[in-house]
Amino acid sequence: MTLGRDEAVDRIERLVRTVETEPMPVPVREVWVFGDVVLGLDPVERLDVYLTKDLLFKDRPEAEGRFRESHGVAGVGKTVSADWAEQHPEHLRANANGHVAPERCLAAHLLDPDEPVHLEVCNTGFENNVTQRLKGAKARGDWTQVLDPRAACLWVDGEDGGTRSESAFEKLRAGEFVFPTLSGALEMLGLDEPEAEEAAAAVKRQRDDREGVTVRGDVV
Repeated sequence: MTLGRDEAVDRIERLVRTVETEPMPVPVREVWVFGDVVLGLDPVERLDVYLTKDLLFKDRPEAEGRFRESHGVAGVGKTVSADWAEQHPEHLRANANGHVAPERCLAAHLLDPDEPVHLEVCNTGFENNVTQRLKGAKARGDWTQVLDPRAACLWVDGEDGGTRSESAFEKLRAGEFVFPTLSGALEMLGLDEPEAEEAAAAVKRQRDDREGVTVRGDVV
């Protein structure tokens, strides 16, 4: 399944509108897109979306026992909003330990399972996470941990509500962002040429293996 560029940008706009207008399992502070859609490709094989979120602590901890009994999950009211869970129990998702996973809850709320979308969720901003992931990947020799740095910020939360970057959406539609190859971008971040080429190849292999919605959550 692929998306035409206009269709892909329409889908991203709907996602941003949902974040803007609906309660979320955890507060979302930024929405970024990266990879194919910002490169002006048409069609877009997969959408890559990055959400910066806040950690949620002591929301309504008294709700945890009730949801543990009714839905068999822990952490509602602590790491995921109890108000959101009451409104959207169908989107509750847990990790292997039975604890609600914010990134999985966000994916269930925002995306359909068969959509060609990869969702990254982290408590730190995109650019900082790119740097942290690259350092970790190099230290461990695991280039699949690399986060493609070619990206655009589309929406940022604020005290008076969120601010959408209309210029970024216009550039997405027109395919006007200009970026180097992935290996070139990684060289600019400090990898030498062989490392950058190896990392880019690993990222491509990983992307090619993905189908439907995939999600990754990080805490930095």
